[in-house]
Amino acid sequence: MIDEKMKTDLIKLALNSKEKAYAPFSNFKVGAALLTKCGKIFTGVNVENSSYGLTICAERTAAVKAVSEGCKKFEIIAIATDSDIPASPCGACRQFLWEFGNPLVILVNPQGVIKEFMLSELLPEGFRLNNI
Repeated sequence: MIDEKMKTDLIKLALNSKEKAYAPFSNFKVGAALLTKCGKIFTGVNVENSSYGLTICAERTAAVKAVSEGCKKFEIIAIATDSDIPASPCGACRQFLWEFGNPLVILVNPQGVIKEFMLSELLPEGFRLNNI
């Protein structure tokens, strides 16, 4: 069972992280807070680039930080945006996260609108190495 206090803490971290995003082109800031099965939390923000293909999403930033620290199983990720309806991760992020489990995905905005999904609901039949 997932602890409600942990969810609240992750939401706060994602909302706070969002303010550090670098989004001069879209002005669409995203923050993420990722709880790993190691018990560690990693935050991330979107970082845009004038060569748009080099932009990295907040979810992947947090995931790369986790993996680089040896945590390769994900439990929960909170994702914060300023949109009226909390924004869902892009397809690339869904597939990227899927590599490391089926975490609970919490979407939130500053007004307190919260949506929760298991990643498998957002990426049915995702692809992993063991699918070969």
